[in-house]
Amino acid sequence: MKRISTSFPGWMVILTVVAFLFAVASPASAQNGDGEEGEIEETLKQLTQQAAAGYLAPIITPIGMDLNGGWFHKTPPAKMFGLSLELGAVGMITLIPDDVVKTFSVTDTTFKFSDQQAWDLVTAIGIGDTTVEQALFDHIKNQNFSVSIHGPNIMGASDDEIEIDFSGTDVTFTDPITLLQRTETLGADTWALGFGGLGFLENLSFIPTAAPQLSVGTVLGTRATFRFLPTVDVSSIPPFSLFLDEEFGKLSYFGWGLQHNPAVFLPTPLPLDVAVAFYTQTFKIGEEFFKAKTTAWGLNVSKQLGIGPINITPYAGFMLEKSTIDVTYTYEIESFLGSPQNIDIDLHFEGENKSRLIIGLSLKLLLFNINADYNIGKYKSFSFGLMFSM
Repeated sequence: MKRISTSFPGWMVILTVVAFLFAVASPASAQNGDGEEGEIEETLKQLTQQAAAGYLAPIITPIGMDLNGGWFHKTPPAKMFGLSLELGAVGMITLIPDDVVKTFSVTDTTFKFSDQQAWDLVTAIGIGDTTVEQALFDHIKNQNFSVSIHGPNIMGASDDEIEIDFSGTDVTFTDPITLLQRTETLGADTWALGFGGLGFLENLSFIPTAAPQLSVGTVLGTRATFRFLPTVDVSSIPPFSLFLDEEFGKLSYFGWGLQHNPAVFLPTPLPLDVAVAFYTQTFKIGEEFFKAKTTAWGLNVSKQLGIGPINITPYAGFMLEKSTIDVTYTYEIESFLGSPQNIDIDLHFEGENKSRLIIGLSLKLLLFNINADYNIGKYKSFSFGLMFSM
């Protein structure tokens, strides 16, 4: 097993990788049409842009809420200069409501049939002349059709299958024998893609995420916080090597934020520590496959109870936020001969959560700080932190 080269302790890297792969790389566990385990893009490469958007939709907002959580557990004191250092890890989970929709249905009006699907439609007519059938097949392959794609999404039933429904239509093409225009009716047909929802996500009630985190302060009442994971290739590390190719196995992560206590410039101390805050981060999987970006800004308040190495700090905050996720993959239209026809797909998602209320408690025990908070937003979520504190 290759050693991960990173300035952070290895357990932080592994914790972050495991949580993110669980949350966003789960298509690796989907089955391909032959019932065998597929690689990470095996699921998406069989879905058109509209279908992939519907399939992935349920996890977009939870991932965005996870990433925007866990940034703080106290506000900086109103000091011009002070030394505080925290290094550790934060974990976030967003609860999935019981009534979340676990199916999707889209209409794709620019669908292109694979060779097998086109031949299914041609042979069902029963023309009988292979020359005419070939001409009709070639015509179908060069046209766009309207189909319905529906079934379980990524959190749906694993024993159900996504299907492509074609309701049939009339097509007109040139008869190669008579050289006249000829019209045939393509009958209705349905094709199952051989996979459905993710088994372990089907009954899951939350989406987890984790990140290493470093906080440094205080200068002019300001504390800086960083999340950093250098580019790591985990595709050669068991068990990730079982389902990650080299391109997908490269992960990188960087985020930063600032909290500023304006009371540092006031002549009279306030009864609570109050701060304005801003945070942003980017997480990438592969060169282009997955990119999540989030920002959050708002107000934080806290009050330390106790002094020295043992104290309790209740804290709260109200944050406005934004999250976006971009997924890039290649949709493959299978061909009997030669390579599949490839269509590059770029998906852009925006998380539905726009604000959150945070209520939490932080406990310092000598050199360690433990915290937990409850977040109220589009969905309910929790954040936890374990820090080495100086």
